Amino acid sequence: MAANPIKVYNTASQKKEEFVPLRENRVTMYVCGITAYDYAHIGHARAAVIFDVIFRYLTYRGYQVAYVRNFTDVDDKIIKRANDEGVSGNEIAQRYIKAYTEDMHRLGVKPPQHEPLATEHIDDIIAMIKRLIDRGYAYSLDGDVYFEVKKFSEYGKLSKKNIDDQLAGARVEMDKRKKDPRDFALWKKAKPNEPFWPSPWGEGRPGWHIECSVMSQKYLGDTLDIHGGGRDLIFPHHENEVAQSEAATGKPFVRYWIHNGFVKINREKMSKSLGNFFTVKDMLKDYHPEVVRLFLLSHHYRSPVDFSSTAMQEAEGGLERIYTTLGEIDGLVGKKDYPKVEEGRLNEADREIYQELISLQKNFEKRMDDDFNTAVSIGSIYQTIRSLNKYLSRPEFAKTDEVCAILSEGRAIICRIGEVLGLFQVLPADYLKMMKNRKLAQLKITVSEIERMVKERNQAREDKDWARADEIRDSLLNKGIILEDGKGTTDWKVK
Repeated sequence: MAANPIKVYNTASQKKEEFVPLRENRVTMYVCGITAYDYAHIGHARAAVIFDVIFRYLTYRGYQVAYVRNFTDVDDKIIKRANDEGVSGNEIAQRYIKAYTEDMHRLGVKPPQHEPLATEHIDDIIAMIKRLIDRGYAYSLDGDVYFEVKKFSEYGKLSKKNIDDQLAGARVEMDKRKKDPRDFALWKKAKPNEPFWPSPWGEGRPGWHIECSVMSQKYLGDTLDIHGGGRDLIFPHHENEVAQSEAATGKPFVRYWIHNGFVKINREKMSKSLGNFFTVKDMLKDYHPEVVRLFLLSHHYRSPVDFSSTAMQEAEGGLERIYTTLGEIDGLVGKKDYPKVEEGRLNEADREIYQELISLQKNFEKRMDDDFNTAVSIGSIYQTIRSLNKYLSRPEFAKTDEVCAILSEGRAIICRIGEVLGLFQVLPADYLKMMKNRKLAQLKITVSEIERMVKERNQAREDKDWARADEIRDSLLNKGIILEDGKGTTDWKVK
């Protein structure tokens, strides 16, 4: 285990705290998953990628991480969609769970150890509701069961909302039978054309909040080290989870609450009604999965992130620069094994780049230890890539075994960091070829057409027909192709 402590911003205390799990070297982490009634969007992708990186980093730091992320597969939205399409709720849920799983796989998100479904835990849900009734925290009303908020004196401690805010912000049903408008449903009486299960209170289905308390407890125990999700879940969902979980067990529910910030689209809140709603499936038609990850991780997870074509193009350009440098290193180093670098034998320039490469990993750990700061970590990678490019382009640069040993070790460090971030997982040559082909397809020009025009231009230059040579160069430039003349050769790249 690394010596430096990890600091985590805890939503409950609203400050950074040293991360100390309940059991040494073991971490329990539960993250709220999707309600499976539609395709995953960029907001879902942000949460999934962020907690994927937190999971990866804790594992990198030597912890054994028990990670659970649920699927809500029975809910009002699922039922509505099923009725609209004339199919079962299970068919709707399974369709979008499958789509979500495929999207996350493409994004390089590692699957948690457990991905439980609400409908697989109905008996456990009923058992917890019974316990809450027996303890005096819940009451039944003609087939419905509600949690009585006033009985839990600490209600509001996570969101820091007072009673007025709770009333204004809670998604409460207009049911005058309830003892308090804030009381929330644990069990809902069956209505026509809805799925249902038998219970002591009659046929019905679970409320939304209860499933997470039940499933986190079943797989991870009464007290979790980390519970995560988007900021929009703090109230009422996570607040209600705290109340029902601690009322049922008498124990603290979560030690560290971690919440990611919102996603905006062109500086506006993402919303279907505004028409600025992007699914992961559609995004991956236009951008490589690592471009999406780089974009999302280039902002601190607690900050809002603004999705735009400009921001995505910047991420795409940044990733291409990194892969270009890695590809150049691969070309120099090859597959040969080099001896360990002896720093005392290096000249000043070699020693300077070697020290920067070694410090990259130390600084990465330092920044990730500070509330998982991927944004600053990625900034450091960009800086190191700039230094490497400057180093490789020096007039006096010479390929020696010592230089290759430096580059080989530096390449390995960048890849170790990339494994945590889920980046740089493709062979540089393959990534660059794929990006070139994608760009050419967008520009509607082929490699053979470009090479034919380059050959024609070279002939024009040989014939000293400079006007024709310039005409061909400008024509290619207008198509998005840049020519680079070297000593006796002409290379080209996509603008």
